[in-house]
Amino acid sequence: MYITHVIPWHSRVTSSAKEELEIVAPIKLAIESVSKSFKTATGTVQALDRVSLKVSEGEFVCLVGASGCGKSTLLNIIAGLEKPDSGSVMANGKPVTGPGRERLVMFQEAALFPWLDVLGNVLFGLKLKPGLRDKDRLDVAKYYLELVGLTRFEHANIHELSGGMKQRVALARALAPNPRVLLMDEPFAALDALTREQLYGDIQRIWKARNKTIVFVTHNVREAACLGDRVLLFSPHPGRVQEEFTIELPRPRDINSVDLAGYAGRIMRSLKGFTKTEGEVAE
Repeated sequence: MYITHVIPWHSRVTSSAKEELEIVAPIKLAIESVSKSFKTATGTVQALDRVSLKVSEGEFVCLVGASGCGKSTLLNIIAGLEKPDSGSVMANGKPVTGPGRERLVMFQEAALFPWLDVLGNVLFGLKLKPGLRDKDRLDVAKYYLELVGLTRFEHANIHELSGGMKQRVALARALAPNPRVLLMDEPFAALDALTREQLYGDIQRIWKARNKTIVFVTHNVREAACLGDRVLLFSPHPGRVQEEFTIELPRPRDINSVDLAGYAGRIMRSLKGFTKTEGEVAE
């Protein structure tokens, strides 16, 4: 299965070629009419209602919406941690029936093992990857620690790290097994603004270097415009894909740039048009 996706000239070719190229990219994820509800003490809550979307290989897609609109539920379904009530999820043309090594999740909390040092945490993610010798695993772990800028801290204890450093360790651990798809559930939400800005640059650099397919959940509109190739807006209760924005800005992007603010403003206006409770979505 393939999707025709227009890639801005600045992301694929030299700066002298100021024209867009139409590229046919293979579909990495295909979500078709996915619905999901949960039983609660007061009744049944519909989290998702007939959600459909496609993500092409190497694409960075951000899911945005108010708290409780089903973004994280959809991410868990893509990861195979939850099963939809109806609809289907395909990864690389195969049905998703459970968790798999090709789809790894990075959560809001780093969820690191405190009894292991930084290197040990990254190595842990490689233990289940077949075909690697111990030396190979060590080389891979050190490579990703270098990629996230933590080589000097490979033997540090987890409690000695700042919040941003812990998230870098979590990112290295998620990338080390070389998953085809990285699913990120508000990984920077608990960090201070300065640390988040640094990580925005890091994740864009790593995404470009490793050509990963990323689905990124956030309620922060500016963050979504900074990171995503596309931003999909979810309506609240139940979650549906209401609108889509293609972000045609060169990378790396500065979250404080005027051009990015223009995109963020348009997305926010659309969100406020169908979000029931304003203030649940961050500008």
